[in-house]
Amino acid sequence: MSANLKYLSLGILVFQTTSLVLTMRYSRTLKEEGPRYLSSTAVVIAELLKILACVLLVYKDSKCNLRALNRVLRDEILNKPMETLKLAIPSGIYTLQNNLLYVALSNLDAATYQWPSDSQATPAKEHSAGSQFVGLIAVLIACFSSGFAGVYFEKILKETKQSVWIRNIQLGFFGSIFGLMGVYIYDGEQLSKNGFFQGYNKLTWVVVVLQALGGLVIAAVIKYADNILKGFATSLSIILSTLISYFWLQDFVPTSVFFLGAILVIAATFLYGYDPKPAGNPIKA
Repeated sequence: MSANLKYLSLGILVFQTTSLVLTMRYSRTLKEEGPRYLSSTAVVIAELLKILACVLLVYKDSKCNLRALNRVLRDEILNKPMETLKLAIPSGIYTLQNNLLYVALSNLDAATYQWPSDSQATPAKEHSAGSQFVGLIAVLIACFSSGFAGVYFEKILKETKQSVWIRNIQLGFFGSIFGLMGVYIYDGEQLSKNGFFQGYNKLTWVVVVLQALGGLVIAAVIKYADNILKGFATSLSIILSTLISYFWLQDFVPTSVFFLGAILVIAATFLYGYDPKPAGNPIKA
């Protein structure tokens, strides 16, 4: 992938990650009348939107021909069950991760959520010690699971010739199944009382769309770059989220350790993209 396309994908991913973190945090802490929306249902809706978007992209690649679309979906998904089943593992992990992120952002500020080692920077009056502990555990599990799923998904994408959009459909299919299981296991009682879309508003739909967009962008970045670039994009979004949390939301006070980490992230990103010019042949005397 060319350097320009690589940095373009990096920028889009940074914007998407930062926007998702801030809007998700705000939506989970906003006090409104009535029940709060169920994060488990939001994860399912995001997966379904991702499937719909990928089907439309495959339809476009099939020159807007429904027969061609049907043939591609049948040949690449239904007729290759073992290839499809490979996506069940990362899909299950991503579904767990997405649910954990809602838990984390319900208990931590946006910057601490992205940088768990700096948890003491959050004012004590904002969050109790118990809620901080729950949030940090959720972040740590999400971090480890995300790393494994990202590497596994990159291996699948780069070892096969299937379209990244086909792979996303397979991923979203299993994600929807695992997500629905989570909805009825953990939120079945609330679901029966207030319905699937309880507490949904415009902000909730923004969060859902951003989460679905993130799945598409991350898959494209992993396919055409690598999982390391995805990690750098997430790290850069930490810095941007910190600035917004400090100057706008005013719910985070960064420490010197945080600034040191931010400098290291910027330096690592620069070194990753640095392409030194080859040294010329020495002139013989």
